[in-house]
Amino acid sequence: MSLVFYTNPMSRGRIVRWMLEETGADYETRYLGYGPEMSAPAYEAINPMRKVPAIVHDGTVVTECAAICLYLADAFPKADLAPPLDARADYYRWMLFAAGPWEAASTNKSLDVTVPAEKSGMVGYGDFERARDVMLSAVPETGYLLGRKFTALDVYMGSQISWGTQFGSIETTPRVAGYLERVLTRRAYIRASEMDNAAMADQGAAG
Repeated sequence: MSLVFYTNPMSRGRIVRWMLEETGADYETRYLGYGPEMSAPAYEAINPMRKVPAIVHDGTVVTECAAICLYLADAFPKADLAPPLDARADYYRWMLFAAGPWEAASTNKSLDVTVPAEKSGMVGYGDFERARDVMLSAVPETGYLLGRKFTALDVYMGSQISWGTQFGSIETTPRVAGYLERVLTRRAYIRASEMDNAAMADQGAAG
């Protein structure tokens, strides 16, 4: 079995690093710099978007953070990071909501792009406040996004919520803070963060 992880420590690859650490799988990390390294033909053959992260698992290429999280949860079932097949409606719903409407809404917010109210029906997220409030409606007072069980959804959407609080697009209410305390103190998250932070420091020293 071979599993290669392409990333940059200052990227959404941090989500996939966390997911990989949750699976307990053995993997090789290949760091890519922005610009020429991500645009090199060898990597473009893996991800034509010339972005990280990406994984290659026994010759199978998977890109897009949410897709990688879903894939890894199924590829490593012993980690128990996905609900049973007959209980995945909310799992898929919220994973793809975070990857679709919320990602678009938060990106446009950071770029100061405002959709005119009369055009909100043309965009998948409607408006920023609606997308934010809908996503936060899934945050529980106790436990995890799907109840008592931690899943890949907590890795992906939990990361989105965490970043939102860091950059000021999501208010750190007691409910949000309590949820983040539960997920960001997991050993896998701490290991992943330490690895990426060390890689960032190495890149800074090399620069």
